[in-house]
Amino acid sequence: MLDSHALARFINQKWDEDIVPRLIDYIRLPCKSPHFDPQWAENGYIDRAIDMAYAWCKAQSVPGMQIELMRLAARTPVLYFDIPGQRSDATVLMYGHLDKQPEMVGWRAGLGPWLPVMEDGHLYGRGGADDGYAVFASLAAVLGLHAQGVQHARIVGLIECCEESGSYDLPAYLEALAPRMGNVDFVIGLDSGCGNYEQLWVTTSLRGLAAGTLSVEVLSEGVHSGDASGIVPSSFRIARLLLDRLEESTSGRIKPSDFYCEIPAERVEQARAAGEILGDSVYRKFPFVGGTQPKVTDFGEAVLNRTWRPFLSVVGAEGLPAIKDAGNVLRPRTALKLSLRLPPLVKGAAAIAAMKRLLEAAPPYGASVRFEPDQGASGWSAPATAPWLRSALEHASRAHYGEPAAMMGEGGTIPFMGMLGKHFPAAQFLITGVLGPKSNAHGPNEFLHVPYAKKLTACVSEVLAAHAVR
Repeated sequence: MLDSHALARFINQKWDEDIVPRLIDYIRLPCKSPHFDPQWAENGYIDRAIDMAYAWCKAQSVPGMQIELMRLAARTPVLYFDIPGQRSDATVLMYGHLDKQPEMVGWRAGLGPWLPVMEDGHLYGRGGADDGYAVFASLAAVLGLHAQGVQHARIVGLIECCEESGSYDLPAYLEALAPRMGNVDFVIGLDSGCGNYEQLWVTTSLRGLAAGTLSVEVLSEGVHSGDASGIVPSSFRIARLLLDRLEESTSGRIKPSDFYCEIPAERVEQARAAGEILGDSVYRKFPFVGGTQPKVTDFGEAVLNRTWRPFLSVVGAEGLPAIKDAGNVLRPRTALKLSLRLPPLVKGAAAIAAMKRLLEAAPPYGASVRFEPDQGASGWSAPATAPWLRSALEHASRAHYGEPAAMMGEGGTIPFMGMLGKHFPAAQFLITGVLGPKSNAHGPNEFLHVPYAKKLTACVSEVLAAHAVR
C-alpha cells in the first residue's frame, strides 16, 4: 500500500530541492520550437535543454533505468528512458516536451520569457508549465514509489523537442521506438491543463488545428492612396471578404460544415459538469479589458465552445507597417496567419485541404490569393475510462487535493496523442497538466503553479501504483 502522506512529503522535498532549481535553469534557455527558430540546430538551445534533462535523469540513479538521447538525421532530438517494473506484461508510456513557444510581447515589469522569477508559488517564464516540468515530474513520480518499495509496471519515457511545431519529427521516432516500447497499455501525458488549482483534472479530448498563411496581393508596389483608392481594390478588404467565407464576423461562427463533428453525449455531459464546478471562472480567468464581454456566459456552453467547436484566430500579419511608419499608401499586399481550432474528431489534413479550396477559389477582383498551410493536426478523444483508472483518479485527487477528480476537454492540440492512439489502440490515457487559470501558456506572464504541480506529481505516483495491481 502506498502511504499518501509520506509520498506527498517526498514529492514536496524533491520539487523544492531538485526540480525547481533545474526548471530555473531551463527557463533561461530560449529553446524555441523549430517552427519559430529555423536555425535551432546552429543556435544549440534545444540541444542544451535536452542535454540538461538527460544529465538530470542520469543523476537520479533509478535502478535498472536505461536512458539515451536519440538524434535522427536532420530532426530534433528525443530523450528516451526505459525503467524495468515488477510486471512485464504491460508498459506505461510517459510523455512530455522541451521545445518552447516564442517570446511574445506584454510581459509585466520584472518578468520576461527567459527570466525565471518565483513569486507566491508561481514560477514565471516561458516553458516551465508548457511543459518543461514534465520530464522531471515523471521521474519524480516513479522515485516516489521506489522510496516506499511500491511496485509499478515497466515504464518508458519519451520527451520530444518538436511539439510546439506540430510534432512533425515524432512519427520517425515512434517508428524507430515502437518495437522497443512493446505492449503499451497506459499512456501518461503531462502537457495539458486544469480547470482550477483545487483538484485533479483529466483531459478527455483535445482540439485539432488547421493553420496557415492567407496572402492577398493586388499590386507590385505600393501607390499613393489618394491616387489609387476607388480604383485599386484594397488587399485588406479582399482578405476580409475571404475570411467571410470561413467565419461569420458578427458571431464568430465557422460557416462550412467541413469543420464540425457531432459531439458525443458523454462529452456534453462532462462539459456541463465541468461548467458547474468552474462557474464564471470559465471566462473570468481571461484578462478582459474595459467592458469586453465573453461570447457566451452559459458555463457548459463555454466549455463546449473551447473544446468541441471550431473557432478562428488571426494570430499574425504582414504587409501592415507599424502605425508610426504608416503613410497614405495603398499597400500592395496583406498576409494573415490563420489558426483554426478544430473539433477533436475532425481530421487536420482534411480541414487544411478544405481551407485551401475555400480561400483560393474565385479570388475577388482576380487578385493573387494564396493559402499556404503550415500545420494540419488532428485532435483526439480519449477511449472510455476503465473502472480501475476512474477509481485511481478519484482516490488520488481526494488524497492530495481533498476534492474529487474532474474531467474536461481542452482547447489546445497535442498531435502526439492522436499518433499514440493509432500505435496503441487498446491503451488507457491519463492526459493532464498544470495550465490553469492565468497560467497563460504561449502568452506573456506564463507561470507554473508549483504547489499544484507537486500534488499532480503525487497523483501520478498513485495512479502508477494502481495500474500495477489493477
